[in-house]
Amino acid sequence: MKLPPLKSLPVFEAVARLNSFSLAAEELAVSQSAISHQIKQLETYLGEKLFWRSGRTLTLTDEGRQYLDGVGSALLQIERVSEQLLGHEESRLRLSVFSSFAVRWLVPRLPDLQREHPQLELSLEMSSENPVLSDRVADCFITIKPSSAAFSYELLYTERLFPVCSQDYWQRIRRELGRDTEVEGLDEPELSPGEVSRFPLLSTHSIFDKAAGDWEVWYRAVDQKIPGTARIQHFSHMLLALEAARFHQGIALTNDYMLSTRKDSGDFVRVPCHPVMTGDKFYFAWKTSRRREKGIQLLRRWLVSQAIEGGLRGERD
Repeated sequence: MKLPPLKSLPVFEAVARLNSFSLAAEELAVSQSAISHQIKQLETYLGEKLFWRSGRTLTLTDEGRQYLDGVGSALLQIERVSEQLLGHEESRLRLSVFSSFAVRWLVPRLPDLQREHPQLELSLEMSSENPVLSDRVADCFITIKPSSAAFSYELLYTERLFPVCSQDYWQRIRRELGRDTEVEGLDEPELSPGEVSRFPLLSTHSIFDKAAGDWEVWYRAVDQKIPGTARIQHFSHMLLALEAARFHQGIALTNDYMLSTRKDSGDFVRVPCHPVMTGDKFYFAWKTSRRREKGIQLLRRWLVSQAIEGGLRGERD
């Protein structure tokens, strides 16, 4: 077995992660010259330059980034297998998750996770876009793109959108549509797409990366177009559109996980209208080579149970 100088590998990982020779030396409690020596020794062995140095600026070369992907994963594996043999029950995991999913669905449930699995230490890495599946980013992920063959995936949620507004705004809608004399209840007739367009439509750009794309899809589901008279207010993210709806500014399209807590669901009314599927599916993803790690499997089972209990996973899936 032909291996590189093993002492240099944790040094390389620390320098790449911290982007600094001095910080790596401080973390590893060695001199900066010792760090430089180990990196030089590794570069000599590989015959490749791993870092570009320009004054005080330090960046990984393409070869360095490629090497870090493999080395970082291998070091994590060694650490976790060693902890298992030592009998350490603690599991430390970094979970990369979409900001809206984290804020509205995951974070309110974390106390339950801590009660059920106190040995699991979870660190959240917020992502505004679909995360890059790499050990350098996190140990596991919530993703909508199961594209990497090196990862395994567990379906959590198939996304659908439906119109909502605040409790007060719903009463205004009923008054303006002449429904305030009717008994309000579960059997209330649906609003037609034309009736919905009489009120401001709060649109989220990030769902389809297109202005009013969410409402366009909603109307297309019933073979209609957004009426030219519709008033549309644009927001970059669903969190913003939903807050505007909370403060009585119109009707927003949202999904199940955004209204998954008792407080949020109590603040809003689901306007009686048709829902629409976005085509996105949310998965819990983990590297297949790490499938035997206890912490990952604990988190996977807990997330699935919470998704089922909260109604995210059901007949729609």
